Amino acid sequence: QVQLVESGGGLVQAGGSLRLSCAASGSIFSFNPMGWYRQAPGKELEFVAFIDWSGGVTYYAESVKGRFTISRDNAKNTVYLQMNSLKPEDTAVYYCATYNSGVYYYAENFGSWGQGTQVTVSS
Repeated sequence: QVQLVESGGGLVQAGGSLRLSCAASGSIFSFNPMGWYRQAPGKELEFVAFIDWSGGVTYYAESVKGRFTISRDNAKNTVYLQMNSLKPEDTAVYYCATYNSGVYYYAENFGSWGQGTQVTVSS
């Protein structure tokens, strides 16, 4: 079982940047593909980004492509989400999760989840 702790959220103005971190412990993190999801108030959980175990393969939701970058440092057991050109519609709680199998943009295909970190973008 992997334990995940997200950090780096906060309040930022539109156009600003934040970098989220997801620290993992408790299992063989280096072999786990990972994902970031988000949930805005009153909305369903939404896929944001995916990264394979090596960092060589990444996928993004269309809404964040070109603005967000997912990366990982296996030596530090950490996955990152660099968020640039933030928009008010990016406001949500952001979660990282470990991927199990299947389609990467279905939350049901992810196993362990962190507690989330709040990102608020003001206009």
